[in-house]
Amino acid sequence: MASDPDDDPRIGDISEGAVLRAILSRTAPASHALLGPGDDGAVVAAPSGSVVATADTLVHGPDFRLAWSSGHDLGWKAAAVNLADVAAMGAQPTALIVSLAVPRDTRLSFVSAMADGFRDACAALAPGCSVVGGDLTVSDLLMIAVTALGDLGGRAPVTRAGARCGDIVAVAGELGAAAAGLGVLFGRFRQGETPVAADRAVLNAAEIHALDMQLRPMPPIGLGPAAAVAGATAMMDISDGLALDASRLADASDVTVDLEGEALDAVAFGGDRGRALGGGEDHGLLAAFPAGALPPGFHRIGTVRERGADSVLVDGAPVTHAGWDPYRDWDGVAS
Repeated sequence: MASDPDDDPRIGDISEGAVLRAILSRTAPASHALLGPGDDGAVVAAPSGSVVATADTLVHGPDFRLAWSSGHDLGWKAAAVNLADVAAMGAQPTALIVSLAVPRDTRLSFVSAMADGFRDACAALAPGCSVVGGDLTVSDLLMIAVTALGDLGGRAPVTRAGARCGDIVAVAGELGAAAAGLGVLFGRFRQGETPVAADRAVLNAAEIHALDMQLRPMPPIGLGPAAAVAGATAMMDISDGLALDASRLADASDVTVDLEGEALDAVAFGGDRGRALGGGEDHGLLAAFPAGALPPGFHRIGTVRERGADSVLVDGAPVTHAGWDPYRDWDGVAS
C-alpha cells in the first residue's frame, strides 16, 4: 500500500470513472471481443453460433475472508471458478463480465490488484479470454459477481445428463487440496473467531501448496474442450466435493456412479479420500467417457452403473459425505 493516501485513495473519495479507468488500464485485450470495455455493452464473437454462459458470485464471509485473501487472490479465484464452469460444458472461455460491490473505505490499490488477478488468471488458464465489461457500485459488503462466456467450437455442449451404463468415470485436477488449504486457514490462522493473516513461514511445503489451491485455484480449463473432442458423455465442474457433484451427475443421467477407492486415493491430495469426497472448491473436472476414449490429463476413478438405490458408491458401498453447502456450512463470521 502506498505511504501517501493521495497515491492510494479510498474508493469513496474518488469518482466511479476514476476507479473504472484504473481497472480497465490493467485489463488485457480479449482476442474474442469485437468490441471491448467502454461502451454500454461488449460484443463477443461466437463463431459456432452458440454461447455458453455461466455466473458465480463471491461474497465476503461465506466465500472469502479479507484477512486471508489479497486483492490479486480474489480476482484470480473469481476468474478461475467461472472459467471452470465454461470448460465443464466442453467450451473455450471467451470473455468475463465482472460486477463489483465495494465498500467506500476500500483502497484503490486493492481494486487494481483484483483487476490484475483477473488478467493473470485468464492469461494462465484461458489465454485469449479477458474481462470485457461489468459494473461497479458501493456496498457495505465486498461482493464479486462474474458472468463467463464460452464458445463450443461447433460441438454440442457436454452436460451432466449424458452418462451411460458402462462409461468410465474420470477426473482431471487435484482433489482435496483446496479443502486442506481451508483447513489450514481455519485451524492455524484465527484468534478466537477472528481470521488473521496467514504466515507462510510457519507452514510446510504441502500446507503452502494447499493454501495456494484454496486461494488461487488452478482448474484444468484446456481439458474441458479436450474432453468434448474425445467424446465425453457427461461432465461437470467439481466445486462442492466429489461425492456431492458426482451425485448431481448421476441424478441428471439417471445412473449410479461407482468409484474405486484405490483409484480415488491416487488422485486425492495427501491420499485423504474423505477430504477428496467431502471437500469443495477443487474446480477440477468430473467426466464420463466411453470405454477406450479416456484423453490425456484425465484419471480413471470408477464406472457408471445402472441406476440403483444410491447415486454414488465407493467400492460398491454408499457414500455419506455431504459436500459444501453455504447455507448449512458457513459459520456466519464475515470479518
